[in-house]
Amino acid sequence: MPASHTPIDYDAFLRAHVLSQPHSVMRYDQEGETLWVKRAGALNPRWRYRVLAALARVFKMPVLSPVPNPGGRVAVATEVRRLRDFSARGLRAPQVLATNEDGFVMRHLGAAGQATPSLGNELQEAIPRGANAVLALWKQGLQAIAKVHKAGTTLSQAFARNLVRCPDGVIGYIDFEDDPTAHLPLPVCQVRDALCYVHSTAWILEQAHAMPEARKHWQAWVQTLQPEAREVLQQSIARMAWAGRLPTDRKLGRDGQRIRMAFELLRADV
Repeated sequence: MPASHTPIDYDAFLRAHVLSQPHSVMRYDQEGETLWVKRAGALNPRWRYRVLAALARVFKMPVLSPVPNPGGRVAVATEVRRLRDFSARGLRAPQVLATNEDGFVMRHLGAAGQATPSLGNELQEAIPRGANAVLALWKQGLQAIAKVHKAGTTLSQAFARNLVRCPDGVIGYIDFEDDPTAHLPLPVCQVRDALCYVHSTAWILEQAHAMPEARKHWQAWVQTLQPEAREVLQQSIARMAWAGRLPTDRKLGRDGQRIRMAFELLRADV
């Protein structure tokens, strides 16, 4: 008969590791399962939020409004609450197993001992396989964001790196240290999700020569948004017209190139 494993005392496990581990987030393979312990990090400076708020006012783009993340224990409490909320809504997110003031322990998304790649990494690795391979993954990410919105909530930072593909093919969601809905209207938060995803993936679509087909899917996806969110998105894209004048090469660096590629995808809806 196979040896039985002693059930893990997750509270004790958390107390034993949260303050002594050398990094703020660490993975542990323990008793046939994979756990992650996340410790409260340093406090975040407030000045950077003032800069973002000023930009939002100048460009008249609510989607640029900052979502405060003070860091420390507040960020831990926010992430625990949001992870549990996602699970309660039937959305795939890591299961929180134990918490205290200094951090929490969560179960790995996917099979124990195996990596669960981010959608961002999978998209990049799919480039050599061509446009169709990249498009299939990209559309799955877009559908995963739509699922979150249909459930009546929003992500924190909907970059492709914060979407992970589990072994069963389902997209899971990670990284919830802030809560946009506590500071901004839901339609604005949902548009932020869309723009974050586009910004992190449009350059990959371009490299895979998948942009023309992606525009068609983007237009169809936009039509599924609620009218309020669609209006916010259209206003935001119109105020980003300056991005269409950016060079397509790297004269302004990779960030400038990514903004230009994002606008190339977004402009299909203007």
